[in-house]
Amino acid sequence: MATNRIMKEFKEIRKDPPSSCSAGPVGEDLFHWQATIMGPLDSPFAGGLYLVDIQFPPDYPFKPPKVTFKTRIFHPNINSKGCICLDILKEHWSPALTISKVLLSICSMLTDPNPDEPLAPEIAYVYKTDRDKYEATAREWTQMYAMGL
Repeated sequence: MATNRIMKEFKEIRKDPPSSCSAGPVGEDLFHWQATIMGPLDSPFAGGLYLVDIQFPPDYPFKPPKVTFKTRIFHPNINSKGCICLDILKEHWSPALTISKVLLSICSMLTDPNPDEPLAPEIAYVYKTDRDKYEATAREWTQMYAMGL
């Protein structure tokens, strides 16, 4: 069942990719995908290109995929290991969700972080106390890490 669902999503994402994103299998392994996310224009991540790793569990879509950033990013909801704090990847997962919707949610999170549920508390603190410094640091990291992919 998981294989059929993943194939269906792959066909859909090739036919109608979410804006500013692309995704597909790594080699022949349908359960391992790589995605790219372009930094949203209305964020300090504009101009960046972020690699994201997606691992589908054997019981997908009943369990969420494991999604991690491979490109470093300065964001309150993404830690240094690339783990993402996003409710739809945890307790609010639903089999009705697709990888396209997950990628769009991640793009939305880049524009609108949730510093009250951070994975990187020190970044959340900067975000809450000095927004200019947060944005400047995020832009700096974007130039350092996300431009040369």
